[in-house]
Amino acid sequence: MRMITTSKILIPLVMAMTISVSVRSQAGDKNKRPNIIFILADDMGWADLPVYGNRFNEAPNLTRLAEEGIRFTEAYAAAPVCSPARASIMSGQYPARIGVTDFIPGHWRPHEKVRVPVNRTQYLPPQVYTFAEALRDAGYMTGYFGKWHLGDGKGMEKMHPLNQGFEVANTGQGYYRSRFTPSREESPEKRFSERITDFGIEFIRKYRDKPFFLFLSHFDVHVQLNADRDLIDKYLRKDKVEGYPCNAVYAAMVEHVDRSVGRIMEKLESARLSGRTIVVFFSDNGGLISRYDKKPLVANPRREIYRDDPLQYIASSNMPLRGEKGTVHEGGIRVPLLVKWPDKVKPGSVSQALVSSVDFYPTFLELAGVEMPREQTIDGESVLPALLSGRHDPGRTLYWHYPVYHHDLPAGAVRKGDWKLIEDQVSGSVSLYNLRSDISESTDLSALYPGKKEELYKLLKQWQKDTGAELPRPNPDFDKDKRFEWGTHPSRQ
Repeated sequence: MRMITTSKILIPLVMAMTISVSVRSQAGDKNKRPNIIFILADDMGWADLPVYGNRFNEAPNLTRLAEEGIRFTEAYAAAPVCSPARASIMSGQYPARIGVTDFIPGHWRPHEKVRVPVNRTQYLPPQVYTFAEALRDAGYMTGYFGKWHLGDGKGMEKMHPLNQGFEVANTGQGYYRSRFTPSREESPEKRFSERITDFGIEFIRKYRDKPFFLFLSHFDVHVQLNADRDLIDKYLRKDKVEGYPCNAVYAAMVEHVDRSVGRIMEKLESARLSGRTIVVFFSDNGGLISRYDKKPLVANPRREIYRDDPLQYIASSNMPLRGEKGTVHEGGIRVPLLVKWPDKVKPGSVSQALVSSVDFYPTFLELAGVEMPREQTIDGESVLPALLSGRHDPGRTLYWHYPVYHHDLPAGAVRKGDWKLIEDQVSGSVSLYNLRSDISESTDLSALYPGKKEELYKLLKQWQKDTGAELPRPNPDFDKDKRFEWGTHPSRQ
């Protein structure tokens, strides 16, 4: 695999607008600005880590990160699948506003009751001024290693991270080909999680003398399930925990991510950069329980490992949260968020601040002393007050728009304070939950609190209008006998 840098190849940059940014820090203070490392897991659920209560999986380095920093208990991805959530991170905008509302290229059930919207673009729109561009223009060295899934396949060279603000990038030449690296026992090639960590360590070594932003984007713990055999065997030998699937391969994948985090932290310490480096760990959406199409979760050819029918093999559990990836229930959108900032964030602190992936953009810019772009709508809010002093708005409002069939029906949601409303975008029905008393979303309170239901419904409808959210519409080709068949949208055939 070849490292690509902007000095080696020239990729045209398409910009639909010019956006000015300025740095509040003076030139002489630039090297004093903090480094930022953002580590993103793929499909890791809120309940997958020991610091969030998991009693089977092991992640000692992430536990240490929480002990030395802050753990957020109510952090959310702005979408329940990867591409729109990643677009929200890069842009600071809700996926509904960007027009990337499903994973790229997206799902399609041609005979369902409604026709669902298709992504306006199968890439992050080039007119979006990303946080990476803002940091780069302000003097930060920027690097991206790992899964991109915002347009970097064949014919998408212009949509590569190198054209979205990153000076150095390696995406593994596509998000399917490199994901399932065999174990060391089967191949001398390193696992992808280790390769991108190697790139990250080299990036830190090379650019340690100037402020840098490093984005490490893992493929783990995304299906198909795959891990090194020594780790799988470790968890096969481990005593099972009642009420949890205890999937040995999945647990091993969690530990692969944890090992990467540990290696990055060790490098910061050996380079004496820990004191001025902020480390953020997040997941792009909630955990997966089973595949949306009911195909086997497990791709490892060593079938003797799996005692049960692979069709029934469960990846994980989001309990006590309801739902999973591909739904707007808590299990699909609530995710782990850990932040370490030495001498700034109180070690071992816990925050109940409502945080969304749209918040990273303004947070990163404020941390770096960079003003927000004046000509681009930013939906997020900086979480710096929550990091430094614990201050947050308990009545904040967050939104979700996932108008496609996946693990559930097309739906939208709004959370304001403790209250959450979900709209079924097929029938138009709504349900209302109080998450403070019912984190499992088990009791619909819409009939008991009609005023609260109406308040949140109006907020959701106005937000959909303001963001230009596209909604499903009746399908003239509805066929009840074929409704669950998956197909390819005509525009992609």
